[in-house]
Parts: sequence; structure tokens; C-alpha cells
Amino acid sequence: MKIGIAVFPGSNCDRDVHHVLNNVVGVQADFIWHTKDRISGYDAMIVPGGFAFGDRLRAGIIAAHSPIVQEVKRMAKDGTPVLGICNGFQILVESGLLPGALMMNDSLRFVCRWTKVKVQNTNTPFTGQFAKKQEFDIPVAHGEGRYIADREILKELKRKNQIVLQYSNDDPNGSTDLIAAICNEQGNVMGMMPHPERASEGLISATGRNDAIAVFKSLASHLKEQQRVVA
Repeated sequence: MKIGIAVFPGSNCDRDVHHVLNNVVGVQADFIWHTKDRISGYDAMIVPGGFAFGDRLRAGIIAAHSPIVQEVKRMAKDGTPVLGICNGFQILVESGLLPGALMMNDSLRFVCRWTKVKVQNTNTPFTGQFAKKQEFDIPVAHGEGRYIADREILKELKRKNQIVLQYSNDDPNGSTDLIAAICNEQGNVMGMMPHPERASEGLISATGRNDAIAVFKSLASHLKEQQRVVA
């Protein structure tokens, strides 16, 4: 089992994700540079947080056209689990893998603090170890984290159960319907604005709990189950 971590000029949470997967969850994870135009042998991909290409033009737009994202799109189409975190969420939206848009926070300021989210969909590779409606603490750190969906997109997200996480009456950025994470219709691609890699060890948690690690443990469990089915 191997998980790839996309790395762009400006990524800064790639090493956090690498540490959590390899040293906490116990799953092999490798860095993959953004110019890689063929990816094979990986069971899942993670697009981490940071400031890819310095967020020039707008967050995620340049990275969305990089060779590795074209590969990620191919893998996603084939059913490979893909997780985008913060800047990774922005990249997935800009690449067309997820609907909607991510815009400047309604405060017009960079927000970096702990918040609480509620799990609305446990039928994804990233949320299978959570309970429905479970709430947990997790940090956010973003300037363009306000998820925007028009009436039609929001209607479809709700109808197809694509809203995965919502802020628990504590919206740090002004997102439509308190949305913190969404998935594609198939459920194998998820983008989330909060940072689970920053809340996966009790030692660095504001509450001493590490409930957010279930995002990565859910993925590992999903991949093991897939391997068992194939075998």
C-alpha cells in the first residue's frame, strides 16, 4: 500500500502529511514532484496545503494545470481516492474535480485558529471511521477558504450527499451552508479546508485529542479493504 503526496513550489504541509502517514498511521507515503506526468503504483493521492506557486493569479489555478494534476485527474476517474487539504482543496476545485469555488474569507483576513466540524457523510474513503454527526476539533489556516456554491450546485451537493463536513455553527470564513469539506459524486475525491495533519497527534492538539487522525486512518482502512477484495 502506497500513498503519493503531490509537491508544488510553495507546498508547506506536505511534510506534515508525510510524517503522519508514515510515522503515526504506519502507511508508506512518498513525495511526488509536480512535474511528474506519469504516476503508477500508488493506491491514493493527497494534494496538501500550502501556497502552490505563491497563489499567483488566484489560489490553486496554476497548480491545477500542472502535469501531476492531470495524472491525479486520470487516477480519480479510475476510482483512486484523492484528498485535497486546504490549498489542495483549492487545486481540486480549480482543476474541475470538485464543484464550486473558493474565495477570500469574508473577514478579508487570513484565519489561523481551531474550530469544530461535524461529519455529515461517512461513505467516503476518508470518513469511514467517523460516526455520522460526530463533531471534532481541527485547525484552519487560510486566506481564501470561503467555499461558495450557487443555488443549483448546493442543491446537487445536498441531493447527492456530497457535503462531507460542516463547521459546527462556527464558520471561520463565510462558507455557503457552513461547508468545510465536499466530495465528488462517486465519493472518491474529497476536498477539505481544515488541516487534519495538524490535529493527528494529541501532543500538538489544542484539546489534547487527535480525532482528526481518523481521516488518514479511514483512508488506510479503505485501502486495506480494497486490497483484501482484490486478493
